[in-house]
Amino acid sequence: MTFVDGPVRVRVPATSANLGPGFDTLGLALDLHDRLEAEVLPAGLVVEVQGYGEGQVPLDERHLVVRAMRATFERLGKQPTGLRLSCVNVIPHARGLGSSSAAIVAGVWLARELVAGGSLLLDDDALLDLAARLEGHPDNVAPALLGGFVISGQDDDGSFWAVRGSVDPRVGAVVFVPTTPVATEAARSLLPAAVPHADAAANAGRAALLVAALSGRPEELLRATEDRLHQQYRRPAMPESLALVERLRAEGIPAVISGAGPTVLAFTDGPGSVATGELLARCPEGWGAHALAVDVTGAAPDER
Repeated sequence: MTFVDGPVRVRVPATSANLGPGFDTLGLALDLHDRLEAEVLPAGLVVEVQGYGEGQVPLDERHLVVRAMRATFERLGKQPTGLRLSCVNVIPHARGLGSSSAAIVAGVWLARELVAGGSLLLDDDALLDLAARLEGHPDNVAPALLGGFVISGQDDDGSFWAVRGSVDPRVGAVVFVPTTPVATEAARSLLPAAVPHADAAANAGRAALLVAALSGRPEELLRATEDRLHQQYRRPAMPESLALVERLRAEGIPAVISGAGPTVLAFTDGPGSVATGELLARCPEGWGAHALAVDVTGAAPDER
């Protein structure tokens, strides 16, 4: 096994998991990208970070992208003599937009590309499996890797699977990003061990409807994004986010908590439209707001 000369570059999209009723199963890639570059060095490790995480994340073997790269090299059978990694991060950290999944997907993708013939040694299915094992679940890493709308899960034997669904071109999103982060572990710790059967049944129906709504019936998105499994339980960690979701939904806008929160995602008809502009104007003071198209590519070479 040999390594390629020179740097390789990747861009990886933000993602929104759950989308209301699809807890730990549904995910959507969004047109907001971290951009990373890596190359093999004769020795040592150099990690550079710009944007989110700058001055905060470790710049050594503990860095999440480096850890994902090391796991991939281990799977491929050989570690490089040295590494340089450069990250330009625009996906907010700990906000429910898949920043950790983007880092993991970037790491496994870059490591594979640094190996000559890496795609033959580790195909996309194997790359998804490795990324999901590193993250612990596939709902964010699958759309980050594949792009678009993805239904994913894990079988009883531990294997992960992901299937892309279609997205109507009329579907876009606005994300409202609070200034205060919420750790995924903290948000998940608020969930009960069991839920009423009626709530589970209601969510199953809404999740199925959401697949249809995204693919060609966007007028059904309000009903399709109703949730009874996780959002209300997380209110103590993100009361302002839940209040915004409720205000928007009361006005007929399909709004949900993005992933584990606290970001709020509202479906609209795409960047540049009147409805999207009006929605952006609803951003709470001090929060950030972005109108985003659906990213249909996923992780891909960054042609800079």
